Amino acid sequence: MLVCYAIVLNRGLHCVLQAEPIRVLVTGAAGQIAYSLLFSIAKGDVFGKDQPIVLLLLDITPMLPVLDGVVMELQDCALPLLKEIIPTDKEEVAFKDLDAAILVGSMPRKEGMERKDLLKANVAIFKSQGAALEKYAKKTVKVLVVGNPANTNCLIAAKSAPSIPKENFSCLTRLDHNRARSQVAMRCGVPASQVKNVIIWGNHSSTQYPDVHHCLVNMSGSELACFDAVKDDAWLKGDFITTVQQRGAAVIKARKLSSAMSAAKAICDHMRDIWSGTPENEFISMGVYSSGNSYGVPEDLIYSFPVQIKGKTWKIVDGLPINDFSRSKMDATAAELIEERDTAVTFLGV
Repeated sequence: MLVCYAIVLNRGLHCVLQAEPIRVLVTGAAGQIAYSLLFSIAKGDVFGKDQPIVLLLLDITPMLPVLDGVVMELQDCALPLLKEIIPTDKEEVAFKDLDAAILVGSMPRKEGMERKDLLKANVAIFKSQGAALEKYAKKTVKVLVVGNPANTNCLIAAKSAPSIPKENFSCLTRLDHNRARSQVAMRCGVPASQVKNVIIWGNHSSTQYPDVHHCLVNMSGSELACFDAVKDDAWLKGDFITTVQQRGAAVIKARKLSSAMSAAKAICDHMRDIWSGTPENEFISMGVYSSGNSYGVPEDLIYSFPVQIKGKTWKIVDGLPINDFSRSKMDATAAELIEERDTAVTFLGV
């Protein structure tokens, strides 16, 4: 797209090439995670400082009045990259010609609800949204599933959109990754930016395995293995793991609301890395298709692995040595995902 404007001082015409706007969908757009997320997307923190954006905001019909307020606030931010905002309760509008879809909205677990009832409700949502991706979105669309149970919801959406490559679907475990990174950084007394290559294996649930056996910590200019930097193996194999696994519940207990600011930051990190790539010699955690992995994780799961990203394509980091301690925890979270998948697929009817 060529944009031309006059420069008054020399009466010339100045033309610049501006990128075509990309169409980005956020579901659950009237909710608290989206409220923390949308500003960062709209001002260029995720897809680039020179990338114009059309924001499509989907929520259920009763939330449309609230969504109108969100739209007003976005308008009032006067953001130069935000070309259009489209609030809607219709999938055929929301999913049309998408470049990126961030699926935040899901059925939350209510008091007294069995896990299988939660799965059944979410299978219906993500089957419908997967079908909408199949019917209306670009085949190149990048899909991030955030709504819980995120791994299995992502699997259902991918299975419901058979003509979109499975590699285009991922689920959010970056929040867990960031939590692990931050815990190590605080323990070592360094900024989180000095900690790299933590891994979240498996499910975004309390069975996830935060693994620091391959993590490096920069201490006073020297990169140390995490266990050498922390000097407390019992903590790293005990309280560190349970703290990360149960951090979401701890936030709910304290705030009486689930993580929103940190979830939104993790979504931004995840999508920015898909769009721009990961730094050299670093890997991050994402829930991706397990097929063909080198770690013995069963096929046909969305499982969190260490990945590197280049050219908007992720690749699982192969060849990391796995000890018996790690193997048992990786297997336990895989077992939970298999059970979730098998339950969900019975509801899906495929």
